[in-house]
Amino acid sequence: MNRIRELREDHDLNQKDLSKILNVSQQQYSRYETGLNQMTYEQLIILSEYYNVSIDYILYNTDVREPYPKSVIFKNSK
Repeated sequence: MNRIRELREDHDLNQKDLSKILNVSQQQYSRYETGLNQMTYEQLIILSEYYNVSIDYILYNTDVREPYPKSVIFKNSK
């Protein structure tokens, strides 16, 4: 199963909920879950922050859910 689908279902959300968060159509979001289309870097950031996981977790580069600590540079740029 696709990791973004697992996260969505773990949070009791439907595709329409996520399509609103990402500002795409429900059909487009469905294509992300089925692998027909790929998310942008910005969309991955939005999802990782929303679910409080790392992008590596979403992309199956790790099974550790916890996000990485924020960069000092990133903190100071906001």
